[in-house]
Amino acid sequence: MALSRIWSLLFLVSFALALFKWLFRADDAIFESMALSMVSSAKAGFEISLGLTGVMTVWLGLMQIGERAGLIAAFARLLSPVMRRLFPSVPAGHPAMGAMVMNFSANMLGLDSAATPLGLQAMTELQTLNASEDTASDAQLMFTIINSAGLTLIPVSVMAIRAQQGAANPADIFIPAMLGTLVSATVAVLVVMWLQKIRFWQAALVLPLVAFFGLLGFGFVWLSHLGTAAISHYSQFAGSFLVVLVVMAFIAAGLWRKLNVYEVFIDGAKQGFDVAIKIIPYLVAMLLAIGFFRSSGALGYVLKAIELLAGYLGMDTAFVPALPTALMKPLSGSGARGLMMDTLTTYGPDSFVGKLVCTVQGSTETTFYILALY
Repeated sequence: MALSRIWSLLFLVSFALALFKWLFRADDAIFESMALSMVSSAKAGFEISLGLTGVMTVWLGLMQIGERAGLIAAFARLLSPVMRRLFPSVPAGHPAMGAMVMNFSANMLGLDSAATPLGLQAMTELQTLNASEDTASDAQLMFTIINSAGLTLIPVSVMAIRAQQGAANPADIFIPAMLGTLVSATVAVLVVMWLQKIRFWQAALVLPLVAFFGLLGFGFVWLSHLGTAAISHYSQFAGSFLVVLVVMAFIAAGLWRKLNVYEVFIDGAKQGFDVAIKIIPYLVAMLLAIGFFRSSGALGYVLKAIELLAGYLGMDTAFVPALPTALMKPLSGSGARGLMMDTLTTYGPDSFVGKLVCTVQGSTETTFYILALY
């Protein structure tokens, strides 16, 4: 219901502003721009889904191999003390546990292309435990909240972009980005735990959090001693190596279990294709509202209003140029990335604004995209 109201509000505000421009400013082009945004949004939604189809067929095919080989179940058992307490309604050994663990792992390592299909698979499995067809279960809400918080261990892609843009120290956003993603994720999970009456002070939850902080500290110390070229190299290598390692681990486990890995992969890939086709209407609907809001000029007025308010309150308005990226990120990851690149080119990667947009990009998630997708 909340998503429906937000979606409708974007249309109403956009149309009201366009009507005002037409009546009082004789801006005849505004409706043409909004009409074109409908076509481009529909096209973009289909192209995103089409591109996602190939990725989903690959990863769900591999997931099927890993599941039948027992690799995912073993990984889920390793994290079961934490997962059982965050998702008490999900039975131990249920396929949803494995899918969620793999999704969280992919997100924390910055492997977005792998995280999306794994997340969709997890939501599909969680729905098998949900008695309602139109209301999310507690487990689905917790899973969506964790994904929306954008919990990422190392924002390797953002640091690689900073290195390519000539930043003196591409890793200098590591601490603020980690603090941002950790605080948002912790607060979100605590609120959901409180609403779902889940106790936080449990050793199985507190100890992993302490270990997580320790791992963050080690990562920061290591990255701070690397040069620009080395960070770019290791960032690109780490992402590629992890993807290849996961693929080979799943296939090797399947061969060890004497599975017909080809046929098993095909079975999982078929599921990926079906899921990708189903999400097209949801993506088109959300992108349509975003396109209207942007083409009507409403986004520009929001930024101007924030700048005036900050100036009136005596605040430093140096952060305002970063707002387009910050406001776009909940709506579109690719759009926010494009705005970030434009900001880095305009202000430089080592400027305050440049560091701020990179921190936003590395510590947040496309909230409305996730809501529309999941």
